[in-house]
Amino acid sequence: MSDGHGTKATLRAELLRRRRGLTPQELATAARALAERVADLPEIRTADTVAAYVSMGTEPGTREVIDALRAAGTRVLLPVLMADNDLDWAAYEGPEALERTHRGLSEPAGSRLGPETVTRAGVVLLPGLAVDGDGLRLGRGGGSYDRVLARLERAGRHPALMVLLYANEVVARVPREPHDHPVHLAVTPEGIHRFTP
Repeated sequence: MSDGHGTKATLRAELLRRRRGLTPQELATAARALAERVADLPEIRTADTVAAYVSMGTEPGTREVIDALRAAGTRVLLPVLMADNDLDWAAYEGPEALERTHRGLSEPAGSRLGPETVTRAGVVLLPGLAVDGDGLRLGRGGGSYDRVLARLERAGRHPALMVLLYANEVVARVPREPHDHPVHLAVTPEGIHRFTP
């Protein structure tokens, strides 16, 4: 394991430990605040399509966000994890159309639209554990969203890249690797952080 990977693993473990310490009330309060902040973003108000994901466990909540987007008439794409850890996409048709997978994820039950479908999104909501002052995101380490970001780059598409976090997850520095892409903004229950590429 390289130093960069080891440092990322240590930071991931610490951030996940902190998330596990959040109470159900703290999680619910944060999810409501995140939904309100996201709804006010100009990037969201002008996007016809938003690629998002269904949060799980102690991740910053996205369910209120995706329900509000759908209610406002925005097309919401949700990921479907494939066997090789790449992501296919399907349209969000409401909470009743989500199914729990053998990996514990909530995914849309509808038709698969293909991995390239993400290139049609005006905003891509990325899961993450931290972001630094340069907009570098620390993900879970599975590489699925690195593939999404590479796919967007190959297609010449430049949607707004956004990550939802808790306030303590905006950190001084995230360990960097050559394939890392910065995000444009991080939203916490307390505020919006914008980054210049």
